[in-house]
Amino acid sequence: MDDYIGMERIVQIGYSGYKRADFTTGEEAAAKKASRSFKKYSYRGVELDQLLDLSNEDFIELVHARARRRFQRGLKRRPLGLIKKLRKAKKEAGPNEKPAMVKTHLRDMIIVPEMIGSVVGVYNGKTFTTVEVKPEMTGHYLGEFSITYKPVGHSRGANMKDSRL
Repeated sequence: MDDYIGMERIVQIGYSGYKRADFTTGEEAAAKKASRSFKKYSYRGVELDQLLDLSNEDFIELVHARARRRFQRGLKRRPLGLIKKLRKAKKEAGPNEKPAMVKTHLRDMIIVPEMIGSVVGVYNGKTFTTVEVKPEMTGHYLGEFSITYKPVGHSRGANMKDSRL
């Protein structure tokens, strides 16, 4: 007694109930693989390829209010310098190669679509944390991806029996 649900087959096994079994034929496996698709990334309803083509004014309309205010007040010399260095590193990298890391102290820099694919070394107060800018990071601050403290691991000590409570 077999029942079919979606792309799986439910097989009755004795008195213990039912279990799920995957289809085993090549045709069914190929159909299952073909039906699988990757989720397209979109930032506030705008897909990635359109996001990369947006002008700065159009992107400003998409971001949150704090970032919108920041951009409207004008980008200063340092953030523009960082974007310029990232462009240069991308241009110097090969076609299927990661660009060289660009180090910065600008933790308050808002990630713009132009920065996607770049590698940034964000200073955390002690070292430069390597951050590979992905589409999901758009609109966030660089500092959000470089933690400034070492997380405490409570109850991880080797001699927990000796610790006082």
